[in-house]
Amino acid sequence: MSGVEMPFLLRVELPDVPGSLGRVASAIGMAGGDIEAIEIVEKRHDDEIAVDDVLLEVSPGTMPDSIVSACNALDGVQVVWISRYAAGGNLFLDLEAVEELTADPAGSLDRLIDLLPVTFRAEWAARVSDSAGVVHATDAAPTDLTFTSIGKAARLDTPDDNVHCGARLNKHEIVVIGRRGGPEFLDSEVARLGHLVSLAMSISRAG
Repeated sequence: MSGVEMPFLLRVELPDVPGSLGRVASAIGMAGGDIEAIEIVEKRHDDEIAVDDVLLEVSPGTMPDSIVSACNALDGVQVVWISRYAAGGNLFLDLEAVEELTADPAGSLDRLIDLLPVTFRAEWAARVSDSAGVVHATDAAPTDLTFTSIGKAARLDTPDDNVHCGARLNKHEIVVIGRRGGPEFLDSEVARLGHLVSLAMSISRAG
């Protein structure tokens, strides 16, 4: 729609040193983007690299590619991906997800699935049973997902360019989230998924 700002989510790698985020923010602003929120996704201390998710709005007439180019032109900065983001104008944090789950322990397992796509900036999420297949999923989830035995949260092999990440919910069910075309789930995201799934299971039992 002409004249309407469009929200985008940008994932960027940058040097984990003072001033780096400021340089990225300035480049985004100069290229026509307006930052709404920033979340640190991962810090790789050995490499001195940070990975941040930046929620921004793009001015009418501004191409997202110009923002990517402006960021990539900075020393040590690399845009991992940029995509449209229609999740209500905010980044949804893990703590907010836990608060929603504790508000309704009896429905926490299904509610977890509903919240995971926006929490992880993924396209879909699903609960998959070893006997019944998909038992609860968001609208965009594949219908042919099958149960995979998982010891701990992990990236899952897929036959195409989609990326999946899964975690064990209980003895008979797993939770799977996915992105079409990437990017890969980072180690920190895999660990977060495992933690949230474990919390959801504990909350449901307490209810």
